[in-house]
Amino acid sequence: MSVTLEDLPGLDCGLCGSGSCAELIERMSENPDLARRCIYLDPAAFAMESTPLASSASPGASAAPLAAPLPPVATDTLSCAGCTVAPTTCGLFDVNETASVSSQDNWADTLGREYDFVLEHFPEDPGPREIILPHNPLLTRELEIQVGDVLVGRPLGMSCGCPITHCGVTMQVDHRTGVIVWCVTGPLRPREEGYKDLGYYVAEGYEGLIKRTRREIKIGLRYFFQPERCMLQWRHSGLVNYMSRTASGLQVRVEGLWIG
Repeated sequence: MSVTLEDLPGLDCGLCGSGSCAELIERMSENPDLARRCIYLDPAAFAMESTPLASSASPGASAAPLAAPLPPVATDTLSCAGCTVAPTTCGLFDVNETASVSSQDNWADTLGREYDFVLEHFPEDPGPREIILPHNPLLTRELEIQVGDVLVGRPLGMSCGCPITHCGVTMQVDHRTGVIVWCVTGPLRPREEGYKDLGYYVAEGYEGLIKRTRREIKIGLRYFFQPERCMLQWRHSGLVNYMSRTASGLQVRVEGLWIG
């Protein structure tokens, strides 16, 4: 399916991970699969496996079915951006669904500490998506950081205190505030291509998918979680302040991060 700006709703809701519909179209020039992130586009057009919706669905509404059981969610907080239809009558999902949580045997990190869910990265991203702020936010402008730039830095202090230097590629950048969204990808690319050094930074939040959990996920609660690609395999903790069902899993944003 070839998607143009006219095909998008023009709401600039940000649910796709871009700041605007125009930004999504620009990013799609390099990665067309990002179109799947727009909840207003018909999933059937992407040749995805699908099944008919419940007959109670709103006229014109459509949604991709879940490929596998997802963790239960807080139904009183689940809705689509800009939608005024009550979740209990929407028909896009069964609000009474009680999908069982994973029976994963070992819910402990490498130090033996238990966690509640595994946070996985978006399938179209090269790695885990992290929202960061350099300790000196002016560096975002001084280094002229742009989308696609390869960066290195270390999350220092209260935000995480991870002893591992992180390396990644810039996905979004706000030169006004200094906030950067990047995907952590490992040290190989900086070694081969060069990089810009942020020094120390604050890890403000993570965005990703939950497919494995042993607890019900609710907005406003703090959880222990395991980033799937954490090199140390240490548990983190954070507050879930956004979630949305997608065909790939339960999309969440986790802020207020700590390690341990």
